[in-house]
Parts: sequence; C-alpha cells; structure tokens
Amino acid sequence: MNIQVFFITWKDLRADSLVKEWNCSLIIKGLRVGAYILYILTRSNRFLAGSVWKFMNTQITLRLLWVLQHVQGLREATMNDSVVFGDVNCWLLYKLTGKHITDASSASATGLFDPFTMKWATWAMNLLKIPHHIFPKIVDTATNFGVTPKHIFGVEIPIYCCMADQAASLFGSGCFNPGDMKITMGTGTFVNVNTGTKPYASVTGLYPLVGWRIESELVYIVEGSSNDTGILIEWAKALEIYKDVAEISDLANSVEDSDGVYFIPAFTGLQAPINNNSAAAGLLGVKSTTKKAHIVRSLLESLVFRTLLLCDSFHSETNFTFNKARIDGGVSQNDFMMQLLADVTGLEIERPASVEMSIFGAASCAGLYCGIWKNKEELKNLRKVEKIFKPNKDSQLRYKNTITQWKRAVDRFTNWY
Repeated sequence: MNIQVFFITWKDLRADSLVKEWNCSLIIKGLRVGAYILYILTRSNRFLAGSVWKFMNTQITLRLLWVLQHVQGLREATMNDSVVFGDVNCWLLYKLTGKHITDASSASATGLFDPFTMKWATWAMNLLKIPHHIFPKIVDTATNFGVTPKHIFGVEIPIYCCMADQAASLFGSGCFNPGDMKITMGTGTFVNVNTGTKPYASVTGLYPLVGWRIESELVYIVEGSSNDTGILIEWAKALEIYKDVAEISDLANSVEDSDGVYFIPAFTGLQAPINNNSAAAGLLGVKSTTKKAHIVRSLLESLVFRTLLLCDSFHSETNFTFNKARIDGGVSQNDFMMQLLADVTGLEIERPASVEMSIFGAASCAGLYCGIWKNKEELKNLRKVEKIFKPNKDSQLRYKNTITQWKRAVDRFTNWY
C-alpha cells in the first residue's frame, strides 16, 4: 500500500492568499454581520465571537483547503475513503493504536472546531467544501486511548492522555482555577488564561479554546499569541549579531537603554490585539551611535512589549484580576526579558525549574487519570519554582515613554505589504 503523509506546520504561509481572499469576501462579511445581529438579539457569546471571526494563517482551516486544491489527486482520494485528516497528536495515536481519534483540546486548536457546541464546525466544512468524513472522532483529553504495540518497547504501554501543546502547558503550570494565567515564550509567545466552564468571546483577537475535557470536567481557556519570538532570537544569531544565545542578557544589560532604537517583531505580521497580517518586521531609529548591544536590547524589549500588548488585552477584556503569571518555554530562561516583563506588566513572573511544561502537563494529566496522583493539589506540589521576578515600579515608570515610542514605531510598520 502506498501511503503518503503531509505535514504542514503552524508557520506555513502557502495559504496566505486564501486567508486574505476569504476574509475580504462578501460571504465572510455577511456572516459577521449576521452573527452581530444575532448577538444583539440573544447576547450569546458564540455570536459575539462570530461577529469578529476571521481566518488566520496559524489555523489549519485554509491550509487544509490549500492542500486539497493543490496536491494532485488528493481531493478525489477523499471521495473513496483513502484520506484522513488530523493534527500531529492524531497521527501519533493512529500510528500507535490504529485509531483515528483526537482529544477535545487538540481539535479546538485546529480552527475547525466550535468550542461553543463542542463539535466539529460543520458550517465551515460546508462553506469550504471540505469532506466531513476525513475528520477524527473527538474523545476526552484523559481516557484509555489504547496501548502501544509490543514490538516498540517490548511491552504494551497504555496511553492515557492526548493534549494540545498550550493546554498541556497550562495544565502543567498548575493553572487549574479560573483567572490563572501562564505565558509560554518559545518559537512564538502564547498567553493563556483559564476561563472555567464557559468559552470566552473576544473582540480584540483572543480566541476561545478547550483546555481539557476529562469525564464530567470541561475547562475552557482563552488564548492570545504572537507568532515570532524565539525565531527572532535565532535569526539574529544566524546573522552573527551574537555567537551564543546565552550571552544576549549580558549584551542587553551592557547599555542603559536602546538609544532610541525600536524593533518590530513581525516576520509573519502582528497578531492580537493589532491583527495586521500586512505588518513588516524591522528596525527604526538606527543612528551612528547605535551599537550591537542597542540592537540586541531593542530586539529583546520588543518581544516583551509585544507580550505586554497581549496581557493588556486580557486586562481590558476579561473580568479577572491578574497578580502573577507562570512562565515557560525556552525564551523564559532569559533573565533580562523576564525582569522587564515583570516590570512593564506589574505581574510577578514565576519561572519553574523545568521550562518544558507541555511535556510535564500531558504526563501529569495521564498520571492523575490512572491514579498515580490523587488530585490536582498533589500535582501543584510537583512543579518546582526556580525564580520569581517581582515588578520594579521605578523601571515601569522609566519604560513608559519607551513603550509609547515603540507603539509609534509599530504604527509605521503596519500595512507595509
């Protein structure tokens, strides 16, 4: 049997023209207007979310459509049950158990799942003419998914958890209560807040997701993201602005400020709350006095300011009061950025001993389900805090004008393309 597997990452931009075309179409504009009218009549958060809804490059939706349109013979193959669709979790489960299934949190991260009805969004499939039968069955986040084949590890190992990346990070960070916030700074930046038993509707570009569904427990989260974080740090290293990522904190601290240099972190546009896919990345304010350290500092500051915009959206749009944020991801190991993040947000930034929270979250969820741990309080004790960065009010005041100027620079780089 000839089996072909297509992997499309979340930073793939081949469907960008489709995203722009559909978002500007009369159909989508009409759907938004209709949803807003229904929101006025019903005050349903589902229709409020629909009134500002649009396709995004980071979602699977139009990338899947692009593949169906451009891979020769693929759409025809869907008609004779020769094609199935799923995320990486779904593919791994299929390879290990032979089942075409995924969990609710993974499904909600695709953009083709309706968290308000907890079902695949058939209206979107019908609109885009995507076959319904290629999608996996949705099950709980923690359940008996099956066992691994004996020939892989020598024994059959049961699989008890399947969880989306950021949901697992939130779980691993011990954010079990409504209003708990965690920030992941890795390839991109993801700010997530536990919203409890109801999905949250946003008008600034935050989006509701399923955190986890375990039997009768259904927890929702709301997410805001910035696509470009760690990738920018690696880009600067590739340009040989510095040799080792470990030295950038010292470089940034070697100067008092960025000397009026501002960086815009927008390799793939600017997401919430700016929501401008045509924004460009770049430097503004470079002059003859600009040193390498100023450029590095402006780059790191921009990543923090970008995260500040996301945090401000959560402050303005939700009813929660935030005092601290739990941090994880590779970039969180940068002390300069973590202290600055605490200063400008006014939040205590809590960094764990291990910053790989997604792995820990999925493992602890599986352990809780099969009885290794009795309750979530025991899980909280497993997470060890390495350092807490406390906000400095003097630094916050000192950065007030810098942030204002950075926002001006951002305005110059929006709608560039």
